Formats: sequence, C-alpha cells, structure tokens
Amino acid sequence: MSYYDRNTRYLEQHRIIYRQNPTTDEPTESFDWGWYYENGTHQCYTLFNSRAKINTYKSLKWHLYVLWYLNPQMDQEAFAGLVKYICNKRTGFVTFNVSDQLRESMIYDVSLMELDTPPPNKLRKVIFKDFTGLDMRQKLSIVGKLVGRKGITENEIYDAMLLINDSEVKITVAKLADTLGCSTRTIYRNMSNELKREKELLNQQVDPFTN
Repeated sequence: MSYYDRNTRYLEQHRIIYRQNPTTDEPTESFDWGWYYENGTHQCYTLFNSRAKINTYKSLKWHLYVLWYLNPQMDQEAFAGLVKYICNKRTGFVTFNVSDQLRESMIYDVSLMELDTPPPNKLRKVIFKDFTGLDMRQKLSIVGKLVGRKGITENEIYDAMLLINDSEVKITVAKLADTLGCSTRTIYRNMSNELKREKELLNQQVDPFTN
C-alpha cells in the first residue's frame, strides 16, 4: 500500500491554524527547547506534527473538531472546503477513503459543537518547540528527567510510538522499552488494547524497505 506525502499548502494559503501552544496555562519552567508544566496542560494542540496520519474515523472527527475550534473565523462554507481537502486521500492526511456521505455527516456534527468548549485533549507536561534539533532519544531523556519514572504511563508510551514512527522505523515492544528505559514487561503491562491497535496502524504506514 502506498501513501501520499501530507500537503499542508492549502492550510497555509488559507491561514488555517492547526497548532496552538497553551494560551492561559503558565509553564513551570521555560527552556531553549520548550516548556515544562508540572501539573500538565490540556491546551497544547499540535496537529500534523509527526509523520503519523489520520487512520480512524474517530481520529478524523477529533482533528476536524480541533480545526473548527482553532479557527473561529471560518464560516460553514470555508470549513466545508477545508474538510473536503483533509478527507481527500491524495492530500496525505488520511489513510482511508472517506465517502461524501460520511464527510457531510462529520461537517454537520462538528459545526454544531460549541467553540467555547475546548476539544478533549491529552495532558502534556513537556512541550518541545519546533526545529529544536533534538533527536528521539534526547527528547525522551528530557521527558524522563523532568517527569520522573514513578511509572510508565499510556501517554508516554504513545509519545514514544509517535517519535519512533517519525524516525521511519517500525514500532516494537523492545524498541519502546529501550527508548523509555524500562522492561518489555512494563510496556506490555501498560499497553491498552487501543494502544496496541494504534501501534499496528502506525506500523502500516512505514515503508517496509526502510527497516
């Protein structure tokens, strides 16, 4: 199966916001590479920040909700145009075909959502700036030192999965354990069925000839 490279030109031409750092949450510490939030923040939205593409209907709807929320200036027509672009497999955002009926249903559902209510988002304690020059191991080392190792969380495993995927190699439990500095047993114990499915979906996007 082949995949198209993601093309963000449409978003840039139409000045679509698809990334946002926390707006009211203040970082505990600031660094050259980014910020640390001791109590975490739900206000960091970084769409399309890795090679991972949208591979489920649930994920697609969440991405569209975030785009709707981050761009309150968009009217219904502009949003419909954006959704049509995102849902076109050739633009490189999704890994599956989206029917016209499903696309219209999502536009309707998302447009009814209140802009005063932020989309659900995972808790982030460490946020890296773009173009830091840090590699996967350096980033995870920073996370480990700041957050501590009282126990590996699902969020940490998922972040590690995205970083490994972004390095264009297949995700394995052994690689996750080595990356996070823990045992494979710890990874198995903390991997939910949802994470296991996500691991398989991400691995489907990796070129088999790069491994």
